[in-house]
Amino acid sequence: MSPKKSLFVLFILMVILQLLVPMKMILDRELILRHGTEFKFKTAPIDPHDPFRGKYISLQFDESLVDLPSDREWLTGQTIFLYLNSDADGFAVVDSVTAHSPSGSQHYLRAEVSYSFSGRVRVNYPLDRFYMEESKAYDAELAYLDIQTDTTSTAYALVSIRNGESVLKDVLIDGVPIKEVARQRIDNRRTE
Repeated sequence: MSPKKSLFVLFILMVILQLLVPMKMILDRELILRHGTEFKFKTAPIDPHDPFRGKYISLQFDESLVDLPSDREWLTGQTIFLYLNSDADGFAVVDSVTAHSPSGSQHYLRAEVSYSFSGRVRVNYPLDRFYMEESKAYDAELAYLDIQTDTTSTAYALVSIRNGESVLKDVLIDGVPIKEVARQRIDNRRTE
């Protein structure tokens, strides 16, 4: 084969590889969304801005402090696996924590130790950012700030989990998607 043909074949293979990698990443997320189990995680919001990725809601979760088995030392940054269940209101609760990848059909989520103290660990969840469309981000932030002072409302993240991996589907306030709440606020402002 001539050098020109081999370069052309190498170029085509590189292009195909560059297409396959993102397609695999997208397919993995789609499989979690379609076949994963949904959990609702109660949140406590902050709304920062990333200049490269845009506006997002930074999510902190009520279930971020977890009791630990005391038979081992837990290190900052260590990968842990959280066994999940749902409480009577349908919100995710952590049943137990392990340092080893679980086997079987139990629902679990891969997370990371932020720090440990007195038989408890603060968990860094892998689903801590919900990106927003720029035009709705400000109104979503205001709606979220209102929820912090309103004890009658509930904000939560809807998450699909499969084999320890997670995809953040939506953030809801009293069952209404945050994007819809933001759109309603924008519409209300226009009619005033």
